[in-house]
Parts: sequence; structure tokens; C-alpha cells
Amino acid sequence: MYKVFIVDDEAVVRDGLKKTINWQEHGFELIGDYANGREALDVMEHMVPDVIISDISMPFMDGLELAAAVSRKYPYVKMIILTGFDEFEYAQQAIRLKVSDFILKPITAHEMRDLLHKVKREMDEVAQQHEDLSRLYHQLKQSLPLLKERFLERLVVNGLRTSEIDERFQYFGLAPLSPLQLVMVADIDDFGTRTIRTDTGHDTEILRYAAFNVFEEIAIRENLLLFRTREERLVLVFSGEAEESALYERSYQIAEEARFYIDKFLKFTVSIGVGQACRSAEELPLSYRSALSALDYRFLLGKNRVLSILDFEGRPAFENHSRSDWDRQLASVVKTGSVQEVHQLIHEFVADLKESMAPLDSCLLHIQKVILSLMNTTRELGLEGSRQIQLTDVYKFKTLDEIEVWLEETVSSVMTSIADNRNHYTLTQIRKAVEYIETHYAEEKMSLQDLCRHVLMSTSYFSLVFKQHTGETFVEYLTRIRMEKAKEMLQHTTMKFYEIAGKVGYGDPNYFSILFKKHAGMTPREYRDRHAKES
Repeated sequence: MYKVFIVDDEAVVRDGLKKTINWQEHGFELIGDYANGREALDVMEHMVPDVIISDISMPFMDGLELAAAVSRKYPYVKMIILTGFDEFEYAQQAIRLKVSDFILKPITAHEMRDLLHKVKREMDEVAQQHEDLSRLYHQLKQSLPLLKERFLERLVVNGLRTSEIDERFQYFGLAPLSPLQLVMVADIDDFGTRTIRTDTGHDTEILRYAAFNVFEEIAIRENLLLFRTREERLVLVFSGEAEESALYERSYQIAEEARFYIDKFLKFTVSIGVGQACRSAEELPLSYRSALSALDYRFLLGKNRVLSILDFEGRPAFENHSRSDWDRQLASVVKTGSVQEVHQLIHEFVADLKESMAPLDSCLLHIQKVILSLMNTTRELGLEGSRQIQLTDVYKFKTLDEIEVWLEETVSSVMTSIADNRNHYTLTQIRKAVEYIETHYAEEKMSLQDLCRHVLMSTSYFSLVFKQHTGETFVEYLTRIRMEKAKEMLQHTTMKFYEIAGKVGYGDPNYFSILFKKHAGMTPREYRDRHAKES
């Protein structure tokens, strides 16, 4: 089922469309109807439809303004404009905004059914194109040469000298990277509920290439470098932005777009880690490792997410440490703060050592590798005053059981420090965001994106922690602050209502009055009169 919004300031039109059309029969689910574009756009912060059917002439935000906003932020949403204006300039503007259909009112139920049938057919064709795994498998044979992919992997994973980078970029016909760069790493979570044949491995190969194809289309459009690692991860290299905030915002938008398309059309999920920005191509391995560290937080937050290193570690340090798979897994779980999981890993590790019957020196060497991994983790996260760990600590104990108990105690202490450090950083950023809102609430065009750029957090993660700490969404919090400021002005000044509206960030006095009545239960005039009587 494709999800639909209806946006029209005429209630009779909205009710007519709701009652005369059997939406489910045509493959659609009507999930909301709104009186103007601003209401619909606010709701889309939490719920995004596949199709929006909108009138062109509405108060506060008309259909073309809504189409422009949707095109910028939700390019995958189809817009259908209904209008009573049969003028060429409206059609021209709608085409520029990539509106799917531009239809004259009044429209009959029969015409609306034909329109829905046409839109569904177009959307089904797009979905079919993405799900045509046989076509994608054929394209697999004509993908980028392995030599080019291996060069990009060496550049990003291991690092190369400037002379070799310049030479290879010229050889492969790649445009030079701008001074500011960033690495993004995507990893397939699983392949959903579909049945996978494990005897040949062809099914997983085709599905992996299907995901690669989605990223490839985006990389070509955005002029990004793309390659696959030997671990079957997908890596994108960004450059071209002059400011870090712009680079991070662009990477978040593209990551969210890729995640959405894979989930929507391929019916499985990926998690994406966004690394720290770097200043030169030689430093790309630092950004790559920080992207992997961000991806590790999938253990804490779940699958199908965009995870930025800035959301978890305020100032991550980058060092090149080779670890075994077990060491890396332990470091990842330590970062997430799951005490039960890390204790289970330590127990399994010690049990393996006992079962191996390895010599003492070999056992101590394995344990020291674990300690080194823990030391690296604390140093990467910039923890100060945490419990000191030394490689020589293993020599204080005589049995593996004693070392197991000590490891569990040491790791618990490290995890407590990590959690305290992460909570302190997040709380600091939320306080910074609240201060920003209370300072800039009067700016009419203040947005969630502005706020996230100010605190250097992705919109998805910021929305999650902001609601957890304040109990309100960004829009709810901003509206409440504005209404409280308006109440103070109504009580203590003689300013006109339109002046107060402008002072609290609303250029449209009518929209301000509607919001005020919704918040206070009465109009601004009633509120001022009531306060005057009580005084």
C-alpha cells in the first residue's frame, strides 16, 4: 500500500475525496488530510507519505510552496497539484518543481480513480525496476573494474602517498578530491524475510549488487567515489564542500536517501556509519576508521539507521591498531555499554583458552591483546580519570579464573566511564540546543536543520535524544517557547497582536492566532482581556 496525504483548505473537498474514493481498492492508504501546506510539512517530520495530493491555493503555505519544500527535503515523494487556475505559468512552475501531475478542478471521482491508477502504475514500475534482480545480476558483470575498486580500497583503508594518489587518480580518470573530505560506510544488516539459497551463494551476491546499484546511482549523480571492501561493505567518499557543517549535512541527507531506497524497494536494510571529516586524501583512513566506529553503535541503537561518529564521540582520536575479530567485537560491545554481553564474551574467551590447553606464555599473549584493545578504546574516546589499565597487570594473577574476574571488573569500570562521558556530551549538546532555541525563537525561518548544524548532530539522532531529554519534539518545544513569550507580551505590553506575532517568529498574524488558541484555549485578545480583568 502506498501512503497518501490530502492537503486542501476546503473541508468539503477533503471529505469528498475521503468518502468517494475506495483508497485501498486502488492500492493506497489515506494517512492524513490537512488544511494547508505548513500543517502537512510539520507532520512530515515524523510521518512521510509516498504521495501528496494538494490544492494550489491555500493560506499560510500554498501548493507550489509545499512542492518546493518537499522536493528539497523528500525528493522521493510524488506531488499531485489540484487547481482551479488554468494558467500556463502555474504549469511551468509545477514542472520545474518536478510535480508529477497538474490537474484542473473540479475533478470527478472517475477522474481521480484514473489518476490514482496512473500514479500507482508509475510507482510500481519504479519498484519493479529496483527489484528486478535478474537485470541487476546482468549489470554485475559490467560493473567497475576490480583494479579501480582495489585502488580505492587501499587509498581509504590503508592510505597512500601523495605522489601515488595523484598518479592513480589520473590513470583512472578520477577528479581530484577537494581539501575537505569524509568517508561513509554502509553494511547490510540482513536480507529481510526472503528465502536465501545457501548452496550456490548467487542469491546473496545478486542482493548485494542490488544494494550497490542504489549507491552507484547516487554516487554518479552526486559525483562521489564508491567502492566495495573485501568484507562486502559499501564505502562512499565525499568532498567538495567548503565547510564541515555543510559536508556533514550533505552526507546525512545522502545516507538517509540510500537507506530509504534499499528498505523501500529491495525489502532489506542497511546501517550506515558517517565518519569524521579530514583535510587531505592521506588522512582518509582516519575518517574510514571513525565511520567503522560509528557503525559499531548498531549494536546499541538497532538496524536500519544512519549513525554519525559525532553523535557518540565528541572528539574521537584516530589510531591505526590491528585487532583480531574477537578484539574488535569486544571493543564494539564495550562502547555500547552492554554489561551482560561483554561479560559473556569474556567468559567465552577464557573458556576457549582453557579448552585450547595452550602454554602459559601463549595464554598471557592473548590476554594482553585483549587489554591492549581496551586501552585503545579508552584512548580513542578521550576518557580522562578512568581506571588505569596496564599490559603488565596480567602478571599479578595466577589463574585464568582470577583474570576473568579482574577483566569483568575492569571492563565494567571502563563502560561506566564511557556511559558517563557520552551522557555528559549529549546533555551538553541538548543544553546548547535549548539555549539556541531560546535565543533565536523570534527568527521565522528557524528550522531543525539550523539547530542540528549548530550542535553538529544528525537530525535523526538529535530528534531522538531531544525528545528523551525534554519530553517534547523540536517543533513542540519551539512552539511552546514562542507561545510563552507571546503570553508575557500580552500581559505586560500594549503591543498590537501582529507586532507580538512578529516578535515571536510568526510573519503571518492569522497563523499565530490559530496556534495561540490551540495552545492557550483562547484567542490573543481573549487572553489579554482575561488577564486585564484578573489584574
